[in-house]
Amino acid sequence: MGNRMTGEASARVASSRVDGRTARAERTRAAIVEAHLALIGEGDLRPTGERIAERAGISLRALWTNFKDMEALFAASGENLARQTAEAFRPVDPGLPLPQRVEAYCAQRAEMLEMLAPCARAAGVREPFSAQLRQNRVKAIALVREEVEVLFAQELALAGDEAEQLLQALTVASTWSAWSMLRDELLLDVAAARGVMARTVTALLIAAITNSLR
Repeated sequence: MGNRMTGEASARVASSRVDGRTARAERTRAAIVEAHLALIGEGDLRPTGERIAERAGISLRALWTNFKDMEALFAASGENLARQTAEAFRPVDPGLPLPQRVEAYCAQRAEMLEMLAPCARAAGVREPFSAQLRQNRVKAIALVREEVEVLFAQELALAGDEAEQLLQALTVASTWSAWSMLRDELLLDVAAARGVMARTVTALLIAAITNSLR
């Protein structure tokens, strides 16, 4: 009986040690991702492993023990950012009148894009050389496309054979490439950029409605 109890106690201690190591590893990985995103948010568009490790309060060796390369870190940071945006996302009611849907949708997209802006700018620097960053972008665009399909289903149905083209146009108008043009190239403030997006989305949808009446 004594040996059995000793064995069970040893097993519990061993399990506790494993759980402790797992928890520490998770905390370290989370600190690394947070440091990576924080540096980007402060304008460091290409943070090095050394800077990330220093910001996270760990050694460079610990960084590469937890992430085998930058691609793995890009994947983890992308997942973290996706969680943040998902938590901030508030679906717009598809039953609202079109003007209200457009207004609410564009306000939400402006908020989401401003949240994503630092990482989107950083990704633009490295994306040509990173399969993971390109994959992150594809996922983000797919989410926008899905939202557009649901929110403007009535108008897309009216577009008939041109529904796919309309869906693509609405997606382009709502994603980072267009927002970057408005904010970084035309130097519009958020309100003005949101107004241009709303004007574009409205024009596309009204054209579909008008064409369906001919």
